[in-house]
Parts: sequence; structure tokens; C-alpha cells
Amino acid sequence: MTAYLITNVSVLGAAPTDLLIRDGVVAEAGTGLAAPDAVVVNGTGLVALPGLVDLHTHLREPGREDAETVETGSRAAALGGYTAVCAMANTSPVADTAGVVEQVWRLGREAGLVDVQPIGAVTVGLAGERLAELGAMADSAARVRIFSDDGHCVADPRLMRRALEYVKAFDGIVAQHAEEPRLTEGAQMHEGEVATRLGLTGWPAVAEEAIIARDVLLAEHVGSRLHVCHVSTAGSVGVLRQAKARGVQVTAEVTPHHLLLTDEKAATYDPVYKVNPPLRTAADIAALRTALAEGIIDIVATDHAPHAVEDKECEWAYARPGMLGLETALSIALDVLGPQWDLIAERMSRAPAQIAGLAEHGHDPAPGAPANLTLVDPATRRTVEPTELASRSRNTPYARMTLPGRIVATFLRGVATVLDGKAVK
Repeated sequence: MTAYLITNVSVLGAAPTDLLIRDGVVAEAGTGLAAPDAVVVNGTGLVALPGLVDLHTHLREPGREDAETVETGSRAAALGGYTAVCAMANTSPVADTAGVVEQVWRLGREAGLVDVQPIGAVTVGLAGERLAELGAMADSAARVRIFSDDGHCVADPRLMRRALEYVKAFDGIVAQHAEEPRLTEGAQMHEGEVATRLGLTGWPAVAEEAIIARDVLLAEHVGSRLHVCHVSTAGSVGVLRQAKARGVQVTAEVTPHHLLLTDEKAATYDPVYKVNPPLRTAADIAALRTALAEGIIDIVATDHAPHAVEDKECEWAYARPGMLGLETALSIALDVLGPQWDLIAERMSRAPAQIAGLAEHGHDPAPGAPANLTLVDPATRRTVEPTELASRSRNTPYARMTLPGRIVATFLRGVATVLDGKAVK
């Protein structure tokens, strides 16, 4: 295995130091290190972070390889500074059996760019009618610990309770897509002034908030772990704040686009801005940013949702919801939070790794730690060009936006997956 000597790099914004990566771990840290057999990486001006971990990625394979594959999504993740991603279950066939989750897991291992941890479906076929093979997926080679019908809410409270009870046996988590479907039928965007002006059916914030309120009560009653996907409203933050104050085992995520983009973007009728849950108001964004800084919202998760051209470049009503996110997430975090490196490391690496139970990930670069890390140049600003993205799809809402930060290198267990801003394989 190739050894790497990263010279003069700042670990989480601290004074410059050298890092020697050998045999999959950070072997040494200090000034003036020498290793004649190592490849030297000049870290001057760069910041070393623990490799990023995404709890919410859509890789589309199996079934929609025209939009993304495990390999192309893994490459996009590595270029975004990620060393592990959790792949959502809404594939075709749905990842609701041990066989499908093992297929996704093995494809990730074959790609070798990031650790791909499958998320299993809560219900068979995401239909919300009966529980999927949760135990079999947990016992499979993929060792699934997070279960979600993302894209569909587990709307039946009795079924949701059963799922929460079931996963307790192996310290699992149910990750809920919080959307009361009877309140969002025909909805196209956030219910508010912009929707009224555009003549589009509104998606009320209470549809999200009501499910979160119900589920934290269920999780509290059962004593189980609940994770809330893509929180998007100020009201949801309030529910989470109260639940955490009571000691409920609930964690939550926010996406980069819900931290930056408002429902005003829909005024162009450009389907790239159609997403589930929808873009909300400036007041919601302010509440989400505060909650993220305070830890009421635990992590940033991309909800990377690639779509084929025909599914996005069409009329708004027919376009599928979703945006790309893996290659731009750290830049959005820098834009929103500024260079608060410890906070970024906590929200984008340590906390998601802990929630997902990924023991090798989320470790700050230090002697003895697994060499899963990323190097970022905070001084560089880059313009997002969709044609230059590694993802097979092009539905980025940040096209031609200039964002801070550039990923220079990513290492997975000491193996360079990105060097000088380019994928190694």
C-alpha cells in the first residue's frame, strides 16, 4: 500500500503540521516528518477534515442506472470529500430484502471509492402496508442498521410503532420521510405566498410537522431510535427541540439546499428546484441554520437525488423531485457556516458516522486513527459547471454558482481516491 506524507496541513484549522499515512491509518503527526518511501502531498493552505459521511444518498442502482450507478455516485461522493455514504432503499427492485442490500453493498466494495452502507426499506416495496425483512437485512453481509421508506412516509402509526419496536433488537434506527400524504395530495411546492402567486398547489409545513410530532411520541413510548430525514420547516425545529429536551432518542438532518435556497426559486418554473420536501421560506432557512449550529439538527445530509434528463427537463408538474448534492455539500456548508471547521466536522462526519454506526469513520486525523480524511482548500472559489460533475445526472440547483472551497484530496483507509481535485480511478 502506498504511503502518503501530507506536509504543512492544518487539522481542523489548527497550526500546520505533517501527517504520515501508512497501512490504512494516520501513523504519525508532527512537524518536520520524513518518509523517503512516501508520496508527498503539499498541504500548505489546506485544511484536513475527517472524511465526510452522508446519511442520505440515492445511488439509483439497481434499476435506474440511466440516472446514477453505485460507481458514478461513489465517484461523486469521493470528489465531494466523502468516505462513506448511506444508500437509500428506493431502487428497483426496492432494497427490502437481504439479497438487494447485499448487491448494493458489494457494488460499493467493487467500486472502492467510498464505503457504501445500504439503507433497508421499512415496508415491502415502500408500499406502507407490511414490514420488510428488517431482521434478515440486519443479519446480512451488509449489516443494515438504518431503515427508511424515503420518498414515502410510513404513514400508518401502528406500522411505524411496530418498526420502531422491531429495530430495538439490534439497535437499529427508523429514518422517517415526514410527510402526511393526505395533506400533500397534488402539492407542487411550499404552501405560501409564492405558490399562490404562481397558481401551484401548496405543500403545507404542517404535513411535515404533524408526522414528526407523532413519531417522536411513538419513539418515546417505545424507547427506540428515530431519525428524521430532510427537516425543512421552523415548526419542525420546534418539535425536535421539545423532544430532545425530554430525552427522546431522536436525531435529525437538514440538506444543503434547505439551508440556502428559498421557494422564490420556483418562480422561474425551472424543475431543477422541485424537491421533496419543497424549498421553504427565508424564515424557515434562518430557523434551520440556528438549529444546525445548536445541535437541535444533528447533521447535514445531501439527499443526493440524481435524475435522468427526461425526468427533469419537462413541465414542472411532471418533473420528479430531487437535486444533486454530493459534490457541492461541503461548499454549501462553508457558505452557510463559514470556516467553523470543528462544527463542520461534527455535522458532516462525526455525528453521521455515530448515528449510522460506522465505527471506522468520523475520526479526526490523528495518530492511530483510520486514514479516512479529506483535504480542502478554503481559499479557492469555484464555479459549478454541470458538465464537469462526476454524477451521471446534471440536475444541480447550483449550476454556474460560485461557491467557496475545493476538495483537493480524499483518502479511504489510506488509499487516495482523489488527488489534486481529480478522481484517482
